[in-house]
Amino acid sequence: MTTAVTTKARTAGAPRPGARLSADEARRLALRAQGLLGAPDRRAGARGVLRRLGAVQLDTISVLARSHELVPYARLGAVGRTSVESAYWSGDHAFEYWSHAACILPVEEWPHFAFRRRAMKARGHRWHVMQDSERSCAAVRDRLRAEGPLTATELGGAKNGGEWYDWSETKIAVEWLLDTGEVVCSRRRGWKRVYDLAERAVPDALLHDDIDDAECTRRLVAQAGAAMGVATRADLADYHRLKGAQVDAVIADTGLVPVEVEGWAKPAWADPAALAEAPRGRHRTTLLSPFDSLIWDRPRTERLFGFTHRLEAYVPKAQRVHGYFAMPLLTGGRLAGRVDPAREGSTLVARQVSMAGPSAVEPMARALREAAGWVGCDAVRVERCDDAQLGRALVSALG
Repeated sequence: MTTAVTTKARTAGAPRPGARLSADEARRLALRAQGLLGAPDRRAGARGVLRRLGAVQLDTISVLARSHELVPYARLGAVGRTSVESAYWSGDHAFEYWSHAACILPVEEWPHFAFRRRAMKARGHRWHVMQDSERSCAAVRDRLRAEGPLTATELGGAKNGGEWYDWSETKIAVEWLLDTGEVVCSRRRGWKRVYDLAERAVPDALLHDDIDDAECTRRLVAQAGAAMGVATRADLADYHRLKGAQVDAVIADTGLVPVEVEGWAKPAWADPAALAEAPRGRHRTTLLSPFDSLIWDRPRTERLFGFTHRLEAYVPKAQRVHGYFAMPLLTGGRLAGRVDPAREGSTLVARQVSMAGPSAVEPMARALREAAGWVGCDAVRVERCDDAQLGRALVSALG
């Protein structure tokens, strides 16, 4: 840390507003806040990762594993995949709701999303409109109350028979009740949401939506600031998909302090706890899900790491540059390459690889070997590399 920041932190326990951070200091603060610099808290496990991040994004794509499994793996190493699911969904530790996207959230954050549930209710519908909302919602409530947690299929069917978005009346009703807080997604089963009544799934002390909108957003902005270490207004808004005006209205009361960051054109705020001690420790070498909260905000990723990345899963195959599910390589606190992985039997296939230079070869080999072992593969095959010489070096390093 800079002398000014470190001295202030040691003498008064917090930095002075307006402290200046170098670009490197900001990057290291972000890495530590995200659990990717320093000793991992393996005792807290995946549940501790979830609490630290405040949100873990869900996505249907599964290559090495689903994204919500890849997030704790990136921080903890080869944590058991069943233990990850158990950490999220056993007991009343987490719930699924709309944050940065569809996310797993610590149950302690249930009250913080009351503002969003109220907004949904005031709007009256999400995408679909029910033919008979009162009757359909009552039927869902009655079934869940009588039979316990159920999927949409078990409730009577999720689709009308058309495209994926052609939802049945039952599916529209249960999703509406989830949006407005009467129903909770208590877990996933075969990637289907399992719904339960909120009054049964959320601890009573957290259930009641008595926090006003300003307090909800204040808590979410403060949480986002802690999870990112240092952030701009846009970063803070994007973490839980708030509006910039919502951030502006509460930022002064969050405890975050204004800082200047070298090379950042916009004002920034930092978590005082992050500034109180210089970030030190071992950097993790790992492959990151494109939906990992370290990099899910593409402008922030470019600002922190000078690394441009986008998910190409929905880009026509002929137009892809780096592959279907390119996973950035994090090593030494920097993004040094990417790989588009696949599995063929017991072989992890690196379908397309790019690396920043020779120094990235060994870390890429190490990350591929570790990922292969984690998903039960005993071999790694490199299919294509955008630099033939680096590709040969990678094959040799994989040995």
